[in-house]
Parts: sequence; C-alpha cells; structure tokens
Amino acid sequence: MAKVITVSILGVGARGGEAYGRYIHASKDRFKITALCDVNEYRLEKYGKIFEVDKENRFLNEEEFFKEKRSDVLLLATMDQMHVRQAVKAIDLGYDLLLEKPISDDAEQLKMLVEKAKANNRMVMVCHVLRYTTMIRKIKSLLDSGAIGKLVSMDQTENVCFWHQAHSFVRGNWRNRQETTPMIMQKCCHDLDLIQYFIGARCKSVASMGSLAFFKPENKPEGSADRCIDCKYKNECKYSAYTIYLTDWINGGKQETFPYNLITDVLPLTEEAIIDSLKNSKYGRCAFACDNDVVDNQTTIMQFENGVTATLKMEGFTARGGRDFRFFGTEGELELYEIEDKIILRRFMEEPVVWKISELVDELGGQGAGGHGGGDYRMIDSLYNIYYGDKFSADSSIENSVESHYIALGAEKSRLNGGKLVFLTDYRD
Repeated sequence: MAKVITVSILGVGARGGEAYGRYIHASKDRFKITALCDVNEYRLEKYGKIFEVDKENRFLNEEEFFKEKRSDVLLLATMDQMHVRQAVKAIDLGYDLLLEKPISDDAEQLKMLVEKAKANNRMVMVCHVLRYTTMIRKIKSLLDSGAIGKLVSMDQTENVCFWHQAHSFVRGNWRNRQETTPMIMQKCCHDLDLIQYFIGARCKSVASMGSLAFFKPENKPEGSADRCIDCKYKNECKYSAYTIYLTDWINGGKQETFPYNLITDVLPLTEEAIIDSLKNSKYGRCAFACDNDVVDNQTTIMQFENGVTATLKMEGFTARGGRDFRFFGTEGELELYEIEDKIILRRFMEEPVVWKISELVDELGGQGAGGHGGGDYRMIDSLYNIYYGDKFSADSSIENSVESHYIALGAEKSRLNGGKLVFLTDYRD
C-alpha cells in the first residue's frame, strides 16, 4: 500500500484552499488533509466540509492550531508578512513545510529561516510553481544542452495584464506596501527565481527603476464615483470593477475561476454575491480611489557572477497576460511566448524550430492541469515523489528560493534610490 502524507493547511484562501488544497484532497491515495486554520470562519467552514476535516480539527485561532503538531507537512499559505513567524513555529513543532512565496522582504529573516530549517533537519519547499511546468523545464533542458551555445544574456517580460494589475495590485491583497511586500517581490518572485534558475549562477549586482504611474487619485475621471457599481462610467472604463467582475462573468459563462472566485467566499458563485462584493468589498472600489502604493511598472537589470546579464520588465499596462522570454547565446537565440503558446529555437544559419507549449509533456506523461500552466499540481506531485526519498532535493528548496528574494530586495533598494547599483553581498553577508 502506498504511503500517505498527512497535510495541515494554514490559510485556506485562493492558494491554500483552491490552488493546492483541492488537488491535495483529490489525491487521496497520496495525501490526507488532517487540520485547517484560517481567520475567516465562513472560509474555514466551507473548506472544512470540502476537505472532510472534522470540526475539532478546524481552527480560527493560530495559537490553538500551533499547540501541537497535526500532520507531516504544513502548507503555509497566509499573507506574506506572516510567513517567517509561522514557519518558525512550524519548524519548532517538527513540521516539514510547503511555504507560499514570497517568504519575507527581510534579509535577516531569510537567512535565519534557512539556518533554522537546516539545524532542525526540516524540509522547506517554496511554492515557486513555475519551475515545475513543462514549458520551463523545456527551456532549461535546451539551455543546459547548449542549444544556443554559451548563454550571454536574457530578457524577460512579466505581462501583468491591465485588469490583473487593477484586481491584485490596486484593489486586492497586494496593493499596499505596508500590508505585504514590494511589487518586484510579490509579483516577480517567480520571474527572478526563473532568471537565476536559467542562468545557473548567483546575481552579483542589480539596478532598477519604476513607479506608480497611473493608478493615483489625480487620474480619477471627473465626476466618477468611489465605487464602480455607482459610477456613470461603469460600462466604458477599462478598469471598471463592474465590467471586470460582473459583466465579464455573465458573458463568459459564469465560470467559478480566477478572478471571480476571489472577490467573494460564496460558492457556487451567484450574481447576487458578486453585486454584494461590488457594493461592500475592496474589489468594488474605483481603481483611482484605493489605498494602493505599489508600482505599476518596473524595469530591473542584473549582472550575474558567471558574467551573464539579464533584464526583467514588469508591466501592468498590457492587453494580455503571460510571460515572454528571450535568450541570447553564442550560437543562437531561444524565445518563449507563453500567451502565443510557442517556444522558438533560432540557431544561427539554420531553420527555426518551433514547439507548441500546449503539446509538451513531462516525465509524468502530460502537462498536468491546474493553475500556472500545470505548475501548481506538478509541484504537489513533486513533493510526494521526493518526500519519502530525498526530501531535501526539491527544485524550489528554500536554499534555492532565497536568491530570488535577495535580487528583489536589491532591486527595490535601487528603485528607491533612483536606479543606483546595488551589490547583493550586502544581503548575503
């Protein structure tokens, strides 16, 4: 009989409840969810029933939850600034951790957590889910095989998409620097992780520039309301919450997917529940009348210890989402356009080779379902595959993950100082 890993979940929201929790629960031959903790009573009750967790193992109070160890693994999917404090408690109790990113925007906390996990012989696997996707593994294998010769430089663009920028970083949980981490860390933590993963070396120095260019009170349309549902521009404004959440939900077939399922805890979704959110929640606010202060555009330049250079463009003003990559080597170019579903290898003086991302398969025999191009589910699969073997061999181990955090910290310091060059030894040492 296959071994079963027991899992507790702290934070049953979009990531802990939906992205990971549902797949873990569905994989009953490999996992069993034994306990839940969340400050939202409605959410706790909902996922308690869905995941078949007894009421005595559902906790509204973090202190009660941490009175004893309740499983092999703790999935920690709370807000960014809670991660380290809760991870320390978990390690002290003997949990192995699946930790949502970003971990922290404090370099000392990052180093402390790495050392604590090592000293206690605990696994901390960070949710850099894109490492587990077929498209990223294809790119990595091509680079490592020398398909474009020696890598010299790379460019990456994170196309946030205009409505996603408004949803998550103007109205949503990651809008305000005091409540979370900087935009370059919260949104581009994946990107920075992938850049250093592809390049295969630590970042030496970084410079960055960016700003909150548009989503400010002075750009609020004349005569507009503070809530989109009451606004005379609700059917024409490109950032209208009324259009993004209600009109698009109705016209799109009333799907229970992102972003609609994040603005209310009511499930199944109803028109009444969405209207109530537009009237009363933070997601119904005018995009120019919020308490947001994170950037809506940022460009970062990096120099790595092996001589490779990279740029990352985070752009909140795009008509489409997804990521674009370009790699430049001594024998050719390699490109990935996520939204266009293609990878292109252009070796010098040869015909281009094109792959459709949607047709790629991995060692498990398929793309996998779930969010982030299958990465959410493949990460859970990987956790199971290594757990009873070498559980410290995770691609997204905390030791690997902290490098992307150091880059983000350096980039934000540079941005706040007008693009001044920052050396990452300031964070590592």
